[in-house]
Formats: sequence, C-alpha cells, structure tokens
Amino acid sequence: MTDPVLGDLAPEAVRVRFPPSPTGFLHVGNARSALFNWAFARHFGGTLVLRIEDTDLARNTEEGYASVLDSLRWLGIDWDEGPEVGGPFGPYKQSERFDIYRDIATRLHEAGSAYDCFCTNEEVEARRKASGAKVQGYDGFCRDLTPEQRSAFEAEGRSSVLRLRMPSEPIIFDDLVRGEVTFLPEHVPDFALVRANGDPLYTLVNPADDALMGITHVLRGEDLLSSTPRQIALYQALEAIGVGTGAPRFGHLPIVMGEGNKRLSKRDRGSGLLDYVEGGYLPEGVLNYLALLGWGIAADRDVFTMREMAEAFDIRRVNPNPARFDLKKLDAINAAHMRLLSLEELTTRLTPYLQRGGVLSDPVTPEQGELLARAMPLVHERMNNLTEGVAMLGFLFVEDESFERDPEDAAKLLDETGRGVVKAAHDALADLATWDTAGIDEALRQALVEDLGLKPRNAFGPVRVAITGRRVSPPLFESLELLGRERSLARLASAQQS
Repeated sequence: MTDPVLGDLAPEAVRVRFPPSPTGFLHVGNARSALFNWAFARHFGGTLVLRIEDTDLARNTEEGYASVLDSLRWLGIDWDEGPEVGGPFGPYKQSERFDIYRDIATRLHEAGSAYDCFCTNEEVEARRKASGAKVQGYDGFCRDLTPEQRSAFEAEGRSSVLRLRMPSEPIIFDDLVRGEVTFLPEHVPDFALVRANGDPLYTLVNPADDALMGITHVLRGEDLLSSTPRQIALYQALEAIGVGTGAPRFGHLPIVMGEGNKRLSKRDRGSGLLDYVEGGYLPEGVLNYLALLGWGIAADRDVFTMREMAEAFDIRRVNPNPARFDLKKLDAINAAHMRLLSLEELTTRLTPYLQRGGVLSDPVTPEQGELLARAMPLVHERMNNLTEGVAMLGFLFVEDESFERDPEDAAKLLDETGRGVVKAAHDALADLATWDTAGIDEALRQALVEDLGLKPRNAFGPVRVAITGRRVSPPLFESLELLGRERSLARLASAQQS
C-alpha cells in the first residue's frame, strides 16, 4: 500500500528545505516552519537543506545572514546540507547561483514553456479595466506575438520580462495538511520569471532550486498557498527540460495569528525570535511552544522535548486552522522547561545573564560561585525565564553601598507600620546564637507573629523588602542565612531610616 505521505519514497530519501531570506533574526513564523521541516526530516531519517534566498541584494546583508544562522543555532535546529556544512548541490546561497538560473531561463524559453513579454504594468491594467475583468494579473497579451509585433516592440526600445506559460486546465494537488486543493486556470495567470534587466525572480529560483536539489516535500506557511499552482506548473516545465522529477509534495502550515484576529507581523510585540533570546527564554521552551502552533504530541500533554517531537511528528496531524500566538502560554511552557533543567545546567545558562546584569563579575570569582551554588536551589522553581534571575539574586551579590530597594515596594511596605515591623525583626535577630535558616525562622515567627500578633504576610513582607529590596524574592529565611548576619542586620537597620 502506498504511504500517504511518502508515496513510494524510502523514508531516508526524504529531502526538505528551509529557505530564509538573510534580513535579520527569524520571525517566529519562520522559526516554526524551520522546526516543522526539521522534525519531518528527523522523523524519517531524511535530509534538511538550509538554502539562503538572497537574490534581493538591496535588502540582504551579511549581518542578516549571520543572524539567520545564529537564530537556528540558538534554537538547536541543525541542517544536513547548506552553508558551513556543504553538500552535493551547492552553492546554497542563491546569490551565488545566478548563472544556473540564467541557463534554466534560456532553456525554458527555447522549449516554448516561457515567452518574452513587452507589456508595461499600465497597459495591462488599462486592458483589464477596458474588458471589465475582475481577475488581477497578466492577460496573456504577449503569449503568441507575431514576428512583426515583436519587431515593433523592440524598435520602440522596449525591454521584456520572461513569463511562464501557465496550463489551461485546473491545477489540483493533495496538500498534506489541507487535503485536495484546486486552482482554476482563470485565477492563475502567466507570471514573470526574469526581470527586464535579466535578474531572476523568486518565482523562478525557488522551484528551480527545489528541482535541482531533489526536494521531495515542501512544508511552509499557508500565506504561500496561492503561489503553489504557479510553482507546480514550473516544476512540470522544468521536468520537461530535464531539470528535476516534477513537483514535490506540499503541506501548508496554519497561519500564526496575533492580536485582533490579524496575522502576526514583524511589527507585533513578541514576533521576533531575538526578543526571546534577549528575554532569557530557553530554546527548548520556545521550540516546544512553536510546535504547539498547529501540532500537538497528545491531547493531554503540552510539554515535550524536540527529540520526542521528532519521534512522534506526523504532518497529517497538523491542524489547518489558524494558530493564535499566546505569550502567556509561551511563558508557561518556558517555565516548565526551566523546572526540567538540573541545578547545574540552570546555573550554567543563568550565569551570562547575571554577568550582563552586573550581578556577577566575568570571570566569576570563587566566592561568587560558592554563593551562587547555595542560592540556586532557592530560585530553581521560581524563575519563569533567565532574566528574572538578575532581580531575584542581585541582592545577594551587590555591595551594600549600592544596594537599592524598589521604590514602589518600599513605599507600600516600609511605611511607619512596616518600619516598626523591621525594627522588631532586627531586635529579634541581633542576638541570635546560630545564624541559620531554622533559627532565623523561629526567631522571626516568635517576634512578629506570636508577640506582635501579625499575620505572616504582614509580618514578613516588610522584612523581605528590607533585605532583598523587592516583594518577590527567594524564600526569606534562607535569604537571610545566605546574606549573613552582619549584612542582614545592616539592611534591617537602614530600612528603618527610609
């Protein structure tokens, strides 16, 4: 029985591609496409090709190219062929393949699959209005020019673009996500392959490279669905001239929606991958959430690893309906992955953020390393991303003369009543025989809860702000032990003066 995804193809013969433009860090929608192609290739033991689509030389930069590779490395998405790893179908940057595209364009023209078009956009629009046609696009005026008509255009000094001759019958294909899709010929007019200056367009180079590189499956966003019939026609024309073996199988992934029922755009908050790199998110958390934008490992399970995704991935289980980007859900998924890290691994990942935040020196001193190791168990279950560690742990490492309290928290909890609570805490701890968590806990509960009759929240809130500078912090008694007797009493004393 023929496999519904592979057909007669051997699993290891699967070849997919991720073709970003080098214009900067990836958009989350592009990152989702990269992930799904990676999972598809890894599931079957096939090949993921990274191809850089940089034919738009005005928009592409070396910095953007480097950012694309950095994005994929940060995510942990590896590729089998492409920049830096090579492969049998290079070069893998389209700007280095222009001679290949010119040769293919010439062969398509000679075969009659493509023709020269001398029309201006204004002429095409004028004819459309005159005919009353509602369909946008080219009307085929230059499809069958006589030699005299062609000579007349050339005598006027007109330049021409190269257009593909679209078939007159419907184009029907089985989408791996959406099922059977049909495009009628009147809705898919002839389209340009090469600019008047001879530069190849995306419409030519993308399918040409797919054919030349043996791509078997194309997984991409639904926003590109309308271009699929044109590409299928071009794959067929390429096959006719000996380039490739016809169209690959397509699967169009659901659109990622932002706020207000609109597609998530590059201008929307949280749409750029760099936001999450700088925001202290784990790549595992981001990838896990991106996987949920259209797919799920099980109805009752949201948290999983990428290895588990690759093992379970089935393109037919991708939901074709739009997927809404939910930042709160991403935060929750990321927090779950934070909890899965060992203390040692979390410390390793957190350290660069603490150094950038001025909490730790670079390199970390032995004293800082020892204190950090003692503090990490207190915050392991409390951090939702790595940047939160700066605020949570900073109070332990800052010099006393530079220690500051959050003004809003201090105003709320270190009022006259709060300062009285802090004084009582200072007095209770001043003569404590053994400075450890158990002793601190017992002394403060006796002085503040039993003797003053305060509820724990009212008793310990002012002390927390006095010691850590914030209402949200690691556990109070353990923090006092780590901070030490002298520094703790000094902060309790200074808080009474605020």
